[in-house]
Amino acid sequence: MKSTATRLRASALLLLTAVIWGVAFVAQSVGMDYVGPFTFSSVRNLIGGVVLLPCIALLDRLNGGAQRVPSSGKRTMWPVLGGVCCGAALAVSEVLQQFGIARTSVGKAGFLTAMYILIVPLLGLFVGKRVGAKIWAAVALAVFGMYLLCMTESFQIALGDWLVLLAAVGFSLHILIIDHFSPGVDGVRMSCIQFFTAGLLCLVPTLIWEQPTWGALLSAWAPILYAGVLSSAVAYTLQVIGQRDTEPTVASLILSLESVVAALAGWAILGERLSTRELLGCVLAFAAIVLAQLPEKRVCAPNRQ
Repeated sequence: MKSTATRLRASALLLLTAVIWGVAFVAQSVGMDYVGPFTFSSVRNLIGGVVLLPCIALLDRLNGGAQRVPSSGKRTMWPVLGGVCCGAALAVSEVLQQFGIARTSVGKAGFLTAMYILIVPLLGLFVGKRVGAKIWAAVALAVFGMYLLCMTESFQIALGDWLVLLAAVGFSLHILIIDHFSPGVDGVRMSCIQFFTAGLLCLVPTLIWEQPTWGALLSAWAPILYAGVLSSAVAYTLQVIGQRDTEPTVASLILSLESVVAALAGWAILGERLSTRELLGCVLAFAAIVLAQLPEKRVCAPNRQ
């Protein structure tokens, strides 16, 4: 049983991840003005992998060259296998999200992406990860909060909506894959492998269909750099580390705050106004996170004489 301090530390790392991702919505939207979805996804992931290489070397030096070995006795190839699986799920999810954002409103994209908070526990049932009534209540509260925050127009399922919803399924699988591989492995090394895997997978269709120019890449340097360094290298690595000590459903609830952060960032930085309905959605989503973090009540069995 993990201590309260350990769980709070993991939750703080995941919350920081959600903050970085929330601001990244702006970078993704701006970047699509200059390059295609395959190009944006490929370059951001390759940058993320390159940034983590010196970090791995530094950590190995500080640890005396010792690598973390899975406590369960799995082979040293476990981080490589985990990184490849995570990278494949990440590549598909990011590309679907990029295509979807270009074909639907930001409100719908935010709401449908956040639906992984419902998809994760549903998928978890198939791999034996059951959650209690408290977590299901938190999921329902968060979904309703996201609906109030993001859905400001009539809800009609269009092509872009389906693409973003499929991306949410992919991100859900990504969370469950991390939950499977992350305990007992070097999270930074596994994260680096996932970025190079995702970057290379997206590079092939980039060269075939989009063929970006250096001018377009230079025009999009700011959003690509933010997405590559902060949203990818930093945030996804924090996700891997934070999920070691967090249940996948609770992790998805915390990470879903990226939609709330995106709305609040627009209000605080860009001067966008939030309606009462949207503010209520933020409050409900945050309340769901608090509810999920509350300790379970232990029922003591009566003493038998």
